[in-house]
Amino acid sequence: MATRAMRERLALPQQFRRWRSRHRDPATALFRGLRLRLTLWYSGVLTVSLLLAGIGLYFGVERLVLRPITQDVDRQVAQMARDWAREGRPPCPLPGASRSVSFYAVCFEVEDDDLEPTDDVKELEPEPPHEFLDDDLAHRALAQGTASDVVDGGHEVGALYRTAQVVRDRSSGSVLGVVQGGRSIAEQRSALTALRTILLALGGVALLVATLGGLFLSGRALAPARLAFARQQAFIADASHELRTPLTLLRANAEVLLRRRDRFDPEDAALLEDIVAETAHMDHLASNLLTLARLDANRLQLEYDIVDLSELVAAIARRVAALAAERQIVVEVAADRRVVIVGDRQALEQAALILVDNALKYTPPGGRVTLRTDTSDGEAHLVVADTGVGIDPAHLPRLGERFYRVDKARSRETGGVGLGLAIARGIAAAHGGTLRLESQPGRGTTATLTFPAKGPGRAPEN
Repeated sequence: MATRAMRERLALPQQFRRWRSRHRDPATALFRGLRLRLTLWYSGVLTVSLLLAGIGLYFGVERLVLRPITQDVDRQVAQMARDWAREGRPPCPLPGASRSVSFYAVCFEVEDDDLEPTDDVKELEPEPPHEFLDDDLAHRALAQGTASDVVDGGHEVGALYRTAQVVRDRSSGSVLGVVQGGRSIAEQRSALTALRTILLALGGVALLVATLGGLFLSGRALAPARLAFARQQAFIADASHELRTPLTLLRANAEVLLRRRDRFDPEDAALLEDIVAETAHMDHLASNLLTLARLDANRLQLEYDIVDLSELVAAIARRVAALAAERQIVVEVAADRRVVIVGDRQALEQAALILVDNALKYTPPGGRVTLRTDTSDGEAHLVVADTGVGIDPAHLPRLGERFYRVDKARSRETGGVGLGLAIARGIAAAHGGTLRLESQPGRGTTATLTFPAKGPGRAPEN
């Protein structure tokens, strides 16, 4: 028996236990998850909508602002190329009457299979930036016929749109040179940058407002569902509680009558036996429903104490020894170390018994059920492994759902109603733990209860 000092050192503070109980409430977790998912879906759809609308608006404005400039530059370069082909000499520099203040043009002539700018480059007005005079675009145009790009024209010019076109002799078709023109689009790019910043800022504000509004609206929308869920929980708990008394009386009266079976016809005695069996089944169902309702409402009274899982599994093995022997099943205990946790011993024993009962039900004669405890990474494990029929992997994700049974016919014969694993999982969650199931058809099932460990040690010797 743990000393008072050990209990005070290992037991959770009462205030923290109440906080943890509130936050692990299944109903609260369910509706919090639904509210979060609704908000995320709403925010996600709005984000995609705003993103598509913003991208469409940005590229639409970009096309609307830049297209007239690029078309004008392309038109002037094409005109210069036609003039060169017609007159036989480069039209650079442009005549003053056709020169635009923001338009730059340079002509490259073919000399020794290479491109060289004409001698009058220094006479170009306004003087083009160094980046504009690079002949990389002209070489690309020489290979493709025409080429265009956008380069950085320096601090004074900014972004610069360039286009180049090959000039060919009209009679021979030989290449005379390349005309390259360009124009600054810095102002337009600056406006587009401002537009992008505004769209991002407005989109972020809209998304923030939509997220907060979504949380509020989803909470309002789920309020009726939450109220209905709470009323359903209360109804199940009240109905289960009220049913237990008449069921107990009915069973007791039928058992009293069975003591005088010699006074009844054999058929009447058989009917009384059926009544006893069915009332026992209904009483078990009502008890399970009441336990689940209390778990859902976080009203299951748990008396926290220091619990040694190794002692717990040893006690469970002694309790089921007679039943296991009757079914010709070997029950083994593998727990050579103390595995200590803080919890309610009665609730933990109920969860472990549910797992052991399932193992005994679905293990054929000659099989084996092993109860094992261990610790790893700060967690305590209570493992129930059997060599039974196993479970198809397709059913594993649904095990633990209420009233879900893999083999409904066999479960009804063995008295199962599909609530045991749900109760075990709820008890594990109430202790901050989990229930994990692993199984393979024909090779058995392993159920593992995992809890926060409070310190292992050597198990006491018998």
